[in-house]
Amino acid sequence: MPLPVQPPLADWIDQRDKLEQWLDAPASGTVLALDTEFMRRNTFYPQLALLQLGLDGRYTLVDPLAFDIATALQPLESANVITLMHSASEDLETLAPWLPEGPRVLFDTQIAAAFIGMGLGISYRALVAELAGAELDKGETRSDWMQRPLTASQRAYATLDVVYLHTIHQQLAERLAQRDRNAWHAEDCARLKRKSCQRLGDQQPQLALRSAAEWPREQQALLRRILLWRDAAARRLDRPRPWLLEDALTMSLAQQPPKRSDELEQRSSGQRALRSQQRAELLELLAQPVTDEEIATTQAIPSLPQGKTKQALNAMKEAVNTLAIELDLPAGLLCSRKVLEEYVVTQAWPEALEGWRCGVLYGRLGSLLPD
Repeated sequence: MPLPVQPPLADWIDQRDKLEQWLDAPASGTVLALDTEFMRRNTFYPQLALLQLGLDGRYTLVDPLAFDIATALQPLESANVITLMHSASEDLETLAPWLPEGPRVLFDTQIAAAFIGMGLGISYRALVAELAGAELDKGETRSDWMQRPLTASQRAYATLDVVYLHTIHQQLAERLAQRDRNAWHAEDCARLKRKSCQRLGDQQPQLALRSAAEWPREQQALLRRILLWRDAAARRLDRPRPWLLEDALTMSLAQQPPKRSDELEQRSSGQRALRSQQRAELLELLAQPVTDEEIATTQAIPSLPQGKTKQALNAMKEAVNTLAIELDLPAGLLCSRKVLEEYVVTQAWPEALEGWRCGVLYGRLGSLLPD
């Protein structure tokens, strides 16, 4: 059974020059462990509350509330540095104001674990237990990281989030090399960086609302217009999207646009971030006719597979499962059901399957498309 552990002492950095000194001039091949604690309860953007770093047996907790990090994280943009993170997507999004492209070389331990047959989405705690034989206490998972001072328990929890990344990295890197999966892992880490650090929101957000698949194209275009406005307003106000418009209300407005401000106010009561100014913007947006250009640039929402298309989808799922067994990979790492549905309905090769996935899947899946 894994043994409980006590964290090593970690420096507390609350000045920019000390952080710069701690990260100064990394040598070629430097392996840096990194994690963050952030809060995202009432905002669109995650609020960085703590930065944890581990390097050469030294650990530090950086307080970003005490000073402006500014360019202090630039060493992570060097090709000399391998940055270790676990399940890095939200951390990368949180760090995007300071690392807009993410670390130059990212090694995501959760992705690596999937490539060596440890399952999809394994937690850091489970990975530490399996590869390091240590039991981590997760009692501070829902802690308030914006409070100061942090408690001793919070500091211990935060430090342990980077302590074992080097040990895990060594074992995962060896197993990746044994399976010749280094290139695949690097490609997926690069894909994760692009997705997590993108500055623009999804430009086709209507595709996520599959229940509108049978709507007329004009109505789908209006739905997209509302969703794009919601995303832009949420970013501008730094408030969660549902605080402006919940999905159900968004679809209702696209189906039956209100004509008057009092009607909109009545239908949108309870939306916490939708004030009079936003209601006025939205009402004007809804009053504008949908143009031919909007319809042309709005991707049609794929309908659910039926008949021959559904049969083809099932055959593709079997093909993915068979290949996953051959490669000893999780089927979900190869291709998700959502992506398969997109492919079988649109018959256009999905962007999500470019790269190494195209090499192993294109021949098997392409031959199964319905006539």
